[in-house]
Amino acid sequence: MGKRGQTISEFFRSERSAGGPLDADLIALLEHIEHACRSIAAVVAQGALENTHGKSIGINVQGEEQKLLDSLANDIIIGACEESGQLCGIASEEMEDFYRIPPWFTRGRYLLVCDPLDGSSNIDVNVTIGSIFSILRAPNAGCDPTMADFLQPGTEQVVAGYALYGPAAMIVLTAGRGVHGFTFNRELSAYCLTHSDMRIPEAAYEFAINASNERFWEAPVRRYVKECIEGRSGPRGVDFNMRWIASMVAEVHRILIRGGVYMYPRDSKDPAKAGRLRLMYEANPMAMIVEQAGGSASTGRQRILDIAPESLHQRIPLILGSRAEVERLVRYHKAHDRGDDVVFETPLFKERTLFRTA
Repeated sequence: MGKRGQTISEFFRSERSAGGPLDADLIALLEHIEHACRSIAAVVAQGALENTHGKSIGINVQGEEQKLLDSLANDIIIGACEESGQLCGIASEEMEDFYRIPPWFTRGRYLLVCDPLDGSSNIDVNVTIGSIFSILRAPNAGCDPTMADFLQPGTEQVVAGYALYGPAAMIVLTAGRGVHGFTFNRELSAYCLTHSDMRIPEAAYEFAINASNERFWEAPVRRYVKECIEGRSGPRGVDFNMRWIASMVAEVHRILIRGGVYMYPRDSKDPAKAGRLRLMYEANPMAMIVEQAGGSASTGRQRILDIAPESLHQRIPLILGSRAEVERLVRYHKAHDRGDDVVFETPLFKERTLFRTA
């Protein structure tokens, strides 16, 4: 375990000395990622002053509005990491295909998968946003990667992490030996260890979900949310708080600190999409972090990290957070699939509720 106040580079080297999974190549790559996150944090902080906050530049490969800062963050990560000498390729939410490291750079043993700027819809209202990244081993080190090389289940991740750009800039990551958080120290111009061996509280009474989609949810999710909202008078016997930031990094970070559950479940809003979040560069890295912190991550029917990816931008449902809450939701999905779940008829606000049974 690192010492509070260590710089992130000092932490990496102490972990290596202690026999941890970080070798010299991984440390070099992580230091380039750190530099990229530092640069993105600076660009985000200057956004309103530079007239980049909220500026749209079109529709990205996901069919979603692309902000100028999305594109800038993508360019920063590629520029910082392609010259590390440790990568064969980079896959990003902002690119339809993966990026091959140019032949004039040394190619290494790893692949990087990332969401350069998560939560960018919140840029213009100054809400915490971030970057998500995942490092995989390249099956053919030093060679041009293929699409199949990237399509590895989450269990194969070597490192997963995210950066926060909020009141304090942070990097939170795991290399398979716990989760550690580093806060940017402006005086030292370095990320320093402030949250060692982070653990998700087991008892938690908060849930995060976009309630405007209630009419599209499956019955197990409606059942869970209804029980939470009923509070002390319901079957749970305790009051819950509902949260929704629409920034995954902020939602997951809150869960790491305070516990609870975050849900972006399967719904019927767009039947062509199995879920809303991307498996490779959103769900997998966050699932690894949450599991390393003692929590759980599931689609409601399957452990996230066990899913064999079918495509680079594959979408899935996601439920993650405190283990007991996720397991409860999994039980509700199993009961529903067996056909023996309870039919719920009592609305939250009687005839005026958002939570009617479909």
